[in-house]
Amino acid sequence: MPRAGLDPASVTEAGAALADEVGFERLSMGLVAERLGVKTPSLYKHVAGQADLAHRIAVLAMNELADAIRDAIQGRSGKEALVAGAHAMRTYIVEHPGRYAAGNTAVVTGPDDPLVPAVGRVLDSWTAMLHGYGLDPGQEIHALRMLRSLLHGFSSLEAISGFQINTHVDDTFTWMLGFIDQGLKAHRHSRGTG
Repeated sequence: MPRAGLDPASVTEAGAALADEVGFERLSMGLVAERLGVKTPSLYKHVAGQADLAHRIAVLAMNELADAIRDAIQGRSGKEALVAGAHAMRTYIVEHPGRYAAGNTAVVTGPDDPLVPAVGRVLDSWTAMLHGYGLDPGQEIHALRMLRSLLHGFSSLEAISGFQINTHVDDTFTWMLGFIDQGLKAHRHSRGTG
């Protein structure tokens, strides 16, 4: 008989919280069971195993990240949307490094995988961040990849205390966003010139 109050969502949330605390690579079914006060076999009534739990955490993370960016950029465009969305993503990654790592390592299992719409929502949020720059649709994928790479790299390094030089990290982040903004504006203005 499954323990009262346990379901796939509560097991996933406990796993996500633990991933943030101990690191996604150290997450185990045993740790989740201990956190929930049950024996490890009890978890298998709610999730199929470690891989299933990791996948569920990934879906949760991508939906949370999409919500955070969406909420931050609502009613903003151009540089305001870029800055608000970038700060939302940075905050999410620094506060939830384990679940974010799960989202980055997950592989789509098929067309009905709930990861597909979750990742789509993140892409939609990034696209909305860039909307005010009037990029050519053919160039949008490059801008999205650049944005993801820069924000992911910076925030992931910050999450593991990877910046050791004695300059305030916030100053660097602000400088980077200004650089991205200027690059996007310059690209927009140079469109159509040959």
